[in-house]
Amino acid sequence: MILTHEHLIVRAMVTQPPKSIEEVKTWVKDLVSQIKMKLMGEPQAFYCDKKGNKGATCVAVIETSHIALHVWDEDNPSLIQLDVYTCSTLHEEIVFKHLEQFKPTKIQYKLLDRNNSLITVPSIKDVAYSTSGALTNLHGV
Repeated sequence: MILTHEHLIVRAMVTQPPKSIEEVKTWVKDLVSQIKMKLMGEPQAFYCDKKGNKGATCVAVIETSHIALHVWDEDNPSLIQLDVYTCSTLHEEIVFKHLEQFKPTKIQYKLLDRNNSLITVPSIKDVAYSTSGALTNLHGV
């Protein structure tokens, strides 16, 4: 295997966020499967009920690095922050497609090439969604 060190950082505004520990764990497990990675153990998830910081967090160690999902579900739209790091090839369009179940209104992201430095990979920085929540301008989806 050739190590590539790709790091996807996502900020998404969504109208139907996951609101339970089980929902975020299931979503992360499904994402790992869809991006063809391997879990090294059970994802860990917690829910914070402190006003102004309510939401779920889930972290998973994968064979090639990690995934972290943070959800702030008090506001509408709600905020999701997602971090996917891998030493393997990552197809970000699969990640965006998987986020669609949360009905995003806006997704912003950076894809970093961490192989030799922290180079931002040229890409579409804002992913647009129609009012139905369907992806409208990402190539390959």
